[in-house]
Order: sequence, then C-alpha cells, then structure tokens
Amino acid sequence: MRFRRFKPMGKLFFAALIQASAALIVWLVTLPFEFYLSPVDWIALAVLLPALVAMTGILLVNGFEFTEVAWRRRWQREFRPATPVATHMEPFVSIHLPCYNEPPEMVKLTLASLARLDYENFEVIVIDNNTKDEAVWKPVEEYVATLGPKFRFFHLPKWPGFKAGALNFALTATDPRAEVIGVVDADYEVDRDWLSRLAPHFLANPKVAVVQSPQAHRDYQHHFFRRMANWEFDGFFRIGMHHRNERNAIIQHGTMTLVRRTALESTGSWSEWCICEDAELGLRLMHAGYETRYVDHVFGRGLTPADFKAFKSQRFRWAFGAMQILKGRWGWLVAPGPLSGGQRFHFLTGWASWFSDALHLVFTMASIVWTIGILAAPGVFSLPLDLFMIPVLAFFVAKAAFGPALYRMRVPCSWADVFGASLASMGLSHAIARGVFQGVFEEKGVFVRTTRTRAPGTRLAAAFAVIREESLMLVALVLAASGVAWRLGTDHREALLWAALLSVQALPYLATVVSMFISELGERAPVKSEAPKPAPARPRASPAAAAHLPIGLAPSPAARAD
Repeated sequence: MRFRRFKPMGKLFFAALIQASAALIVWLVTLPFEFYLSPVDWIALAVLLPALVAMTGILLVNGFEFTEVAWRRRWQREFRPATPVATHMEPFVSIHLPCYNEPPEMVKLTLASLARLDYENFEVIVIDNNTKDEAVWKPVEEYVATLGPKFRFFHLPKWPGFKAGALNFALTATDPRAEVIGVVDADYEVDRDWLSRLAPHFLANPKVAVVQSPQAHRDYQHHFFRRMANWEFDGFFRIGMHHRNERNAIIQHGTMTLVRRTALESTGSWSEWCICEDAELGLRLMHAGYETRYVDHVFGRGLTPADFKAFKSQRFRWAFGAMQILKGRWGWLVAPGPLSGGQRFHFLTGWASWFSDALHLVFTMASIVWTIGILAAPGVFSLPLDLFMIPVLAFFVAKAAFGPALYRMRVPCSWADVFGASLASMGLSHAIARGVFQGVFEEKGVFVRTTRTRAPGTRLAAAFAVIREESLMLVALVLAASGVAWRLGTDHREALLWAALLSVQALPYLATVVSMFISELGERAPVKSEAPKPAPARPRASPAAAAHLPIGLAPSPAARAD
C-alpha cells in the first residue's frame, strides 16, 4: 500500500520475496519437529540458522533496491544541472585540492582544467601535505604561481589528520567571501561548466548543504583491468546513488562535491577521526537537518586505481571507514531523532553487501573446519542435511543475479563489461571482509593513498604476495571440495551439495586471483592524458533576466552513456 509508485510487477515481486523469506525461516525453525537430528545436526543448525537469517535480511535489502530501480514509475527526487546565473549572483566557491605525493604532471592537468572554469567567483587552494620529496611538490607550487591570483599553494611538511586534516587547514585559508566549498581529487580533469551548472542549486533552497555529481574515469578503455574497475565503480552512481537519493540519504564522496560553507563549519568541519571523512560529513549534515542533492551528470573524470593492489587497498579503506562511521554514529542510526526512517535505513543497510562479504568469510572458515572434521573424523562429524544447504546455495544464486540484472537496466555498458565489473567486484570480497572486521575491532585507521599511476618494473611475485590470503583460501576450498567428492563419492546427494557449496564459496577467491592476473598480465597500453579542450563560452544572463531563471529541478533524462 505504501509503495504505490512501484509498478504492479514490482510490488508482486517484492511481496513474493518477503513471503519466500518468511517461509524459509519458519521451515528452518521447525526442522527439529519434523526430522530426527543428531547432536552434530544440532550444532549445524545452531550455526546455520543465525547465518541464514542474516542472509535473508541482506537478500531483502538487495531485493528492495532491485525492485525500486527496476519497477519504479519515476524517481521522486531527481535533480538535473541548474541553469547558469549572472556573474553577480554566482555563489563564491573555494575549491580545495588536497595532494599527497602525487605525480606533478597529473596535478598540473587538474589545475589546468580548473583554470578554464567558465565561472567568475571562485578560488583554488592547493594543499600538499606530508610529501617529503621536494621534486614532487615543488613543480606544482611553481605551476600554481603561473595561474594568477585565484590560485594559492600551501605545502605542509608534517600535518596530522590525513586528507581531512589538509581540508581543515584549507578552511582556515579560505576567502571570507566563500559561500560554497568544492573538493576535487588531484587526478581529475574538470569540465568548464561544473560550477556554473551546480552552484546555483545552493540559491534554490538554504537547506541544501551538499550537491554531489558522480565520479567518472578516463584513460581506461584500452586497459583490461582499468576497464573492469571503471564499470565496477559506475554501477554505484547509476544505481545505488539514485536509490539512496530517493530518501535524501546519499553517500557524499570526497571529489566533485560542493558543500555549503556555513553548514560544514557549524557542524564541526571534516572529521579527522574517520578515514572516510566525506561519507561521515554527509551523514552529519543530514543529522543537522540539511538536504543533499545528487545530480547524475558527469562534470569531471579522474583515473581508476593503477592496479588490483591499489583497487583492493581503496576498498579496504572504505569498508574500514564505514565501520568507523557505524560505531561513531550508532546512536543516531538506531534511535528516533533528526534522521528520517529512510536515512537510518540506508546508513544501516547500505553496506549490506559488505556485511555479506564478512559473513561469507566466517561461513567459509567454518565450512573448511567442518570439512576437515568430516574427512578426518567421520564418526564424529557428518554432512549437514541438504535442507540446510539448499537455502544457502539459493542465497548465493539470487545475490549473484541481482547485480548483472541491474547493470543491464541502468549502466551503459556491454555484457562483457558487466562480466568484468562483476569479476572485479567479487574479487574484492576478502579485502572488504577484512576491512569490516578490522573496522569493528580497531579504533584508528591509516589513510592509504590510492595510486593512480603504475611504477615501472613491478615484480610479478611482489604483486601476487598482495593476494596471499585469498590464494590460500582458494586452495583450501578446492582441496576440501575435492576431498569430499573423493572420500564420499559422487552418488551421495548431500556430499554433492556440500562440494557444490564449497565450490561456490571459492568463487570470490578465484575472482581475486583472476583479477590480479588481468591486472598484471593483461594489456597495459601507456596512458595518455590530454589537456582539457576549450569549450565555447556560455552566454551570460542579463541581471534583469537572471532573477527569473529556473534552477532546473525537473526530471532529467536517463544517465548519459558517456
């Protein structure tokens, strides 16, 4: 009744998913009343039942996202680029560009694109923190000096707080006229109309605190792994961000973002205790009653992680930071307060897939131990009933089906790219699981910069040392599945199901190994970045007409396929 905006098929699908989940849980709970269970079966039930309940919850969360994206009649909250306003009406924007040990030529390219912005009222503050090699930061300082008075450079030899610390320093150096703070990563080529098409959103409503455009990438088309990484990233901005934007609950990410200065400073600036300071700020602004807007239009392109090692390190950091946010803001998320029910829902369940990866690691370790018991002490350990194993296999199949189906609906890429993105995403499972557990049990994380350029002469053995744990898990699962099939035979249904379950659990680890091979041995054509091409100057509105320009909040067309 509440989701009238869903098409009938969507409502039927989600109702059926709820019914199936409820039936499954009731069926598992009543198993002891229907079958004789041995003590070992009771142990298996005690372990599997909580895991299956958690899996069911994750499946329902993923199913709700699938239903809303696939069968909505329209997006309720959709924002498009605003109409540019006259110069005297432009909010003054202070763009902050944090750097740490970045290649000078890459940073210069970003600065060149900012110098071409078709906007009058802005400044750019470059903060290089903790870079020791003068040959790295000095050329950037010299280049900034050639760009005119709108550009300033600061080198901080020893500065705490990682990226958040650098951004907080930039706030102290910001022009007093600045109404909006923009943040751009050092590898981005920014379009000329970025500010002119997004900054006017702050004029529409004083409660708007964040206007976010998507991350996008360049120079990936002829690199197998970078192409996989690009499309893996793209799915979130075509799918997840729209899903969250419906309830004013987007994830603010730390590039191509604009933030109202008074909102940022009044709520405590950037949090240096969290290595995902951007997502934490977004949640904090929502808790303060502000509105966030997601404009699904690409206004700049950066570089993908240089290789699988950097890709994995970045996702570990995100998972660790997410757990820091959940621990630090738990009271906001579980108790009634300023956050709406929809906002609490998204920040509690939005990382459901990452919790699924953590659960997968626990389940896999338990499965390996149980298999060793079956093979070494068959009189003590026995195979779980097939009634336990079939729902687990069904969960893996359903979860695996949602992602590719949504990609074909929302992401403008081929089936080959869908497969590549799925492979890259699956290969991150172990890193995410580790990030979740370490984020839960450790207080402080270390912000590790994501490398965008590859050092020449990387040794293959050193690269594969990064995935040592995943490789060992893969070998253990393959040996466990083979041992079950060899010892118990292939005509034993429960043995086949258990071997199949072990094989399915091995897929993420296999994906890690394959992704690393693609990263290291695939096509690695040299990356060439071109300077931003000049765009035609936009016409300026007259002062008289500017007051009547629409801000541009009508529904936008589908995400452009670039």
